[in-house]
Amino acid sequence: MYRVAFGVGLAGAFLLFWVNGAVGIIGNEGQPANLMYGAVFAVGLVGSIMARFKSRGMARTLFAAALVQFLVPIITLIVWPQVSWGGTGIVGVFVLNAFFAMLFVVSAMLFRRASISEPNRF
Repeated sequence: MYRVAFGVGLAGAFLLFWVNGAVGIIGNEGQPANLMYGAVFAVGLVGSIMARFKSRGMARTLFAAALVQFLVPIITLIVWPQVSWGGTGIVGVFVLNAFFAMLFVVSAMLFRRASISEPNRF
């Protein structure tokens, strides 16, 4: 279960990096608001190291990453109200963010399940 959880979380992070780097999630790739997605990676990296890659801590880390993921467009809406949201509009940005947040939540739930079923392993 741990490996599946790790794979889902890693896939979510990779897809987030790829999409944000290639075309940008908010507007285009040159939009400064897209840099806030770095906070998702920072939470994942720091949380994973602090948790020492153990299941219970990884679950908390991925829940936190999902929260940060969903907060990025909300903060953008407050800080940059005139920002161009791109072709999909604001609804499309929130739907895409919900997709990435869902990947992190699924990974977190799998890590939580791994911590219950395998308490002495990672």
